[in-house]
Amino acid sequence: MTPDRLRAALHIALSPAGAAWLTASLDRVARDGTAIRTLFPAAGRHCGRGPLGAGSPAFPEWTVDDGARVLLLTTATGVASELADLYHHGSAAEQRAVLRGLSCSDFGDRGLPLVTEALRSNDPRLVATAMGPYAASWLEDSAYRHGVLKCVFMGIPLDAVAGLDEHTDDELIRMMRSFALERTAAGRPVPADLLARLPDLHRQDS
Repeated sequence: MTPDRLRAALHIALSPAGAAWLTASLDRVARDGTAIRTLFPAAGRHCGRGPLGAGSPAFPEWTVDDGARVLLLTTATGVASELADLYHHGSAAEQRAVLRGLSCSDFGDRGLPLVTEALRSNDPRLVATAMGPYAASWLEDSAYRHGVLKCVFMGIPLDAVAGLDEHTDDELIRMMRSFALERTAAGRPVPADLLARLPDLHRQDS
């Protein structure tokens, strides 16, 4: 995702009043990054919470306020120091926007504690967002594998997990197979997208 594509999608999705608010807010955070503390939570009220996908198929799971908040994150000066507070003091929607924004700017590893915390959540939307492009780039292999299994356990489609093809290794296959066999033994269904990644479910682990 690039800010230009996001701006284009928001241009279609926002009302004139919402567009005016966002333009003024982006100007403010570019001059004073601390202004994001009040503008970030206000984005839903001023920009709306409808699907951003109406403005672009590139953002199928995003809402308009997601897009506005991520643009604020990519524009604000010194925002890296604000990430933790925005996440910890934010609503679930604001937390998802922080997680989405991690892959849109160069935050380095500063977002890792937030991803780790999100993966401990019982909120499926937060967990799915946590396993986005930033996690694919920055999580250690072990943490990434456990994030994938958490998604499977919570019924989150594996299509929501960024970088899964590149990160699928023998150990992740073993973990998936073990999970699937446990479900089968308990008489519980195995998600179809998990089965599709197991060429031979009944092969015994070595």
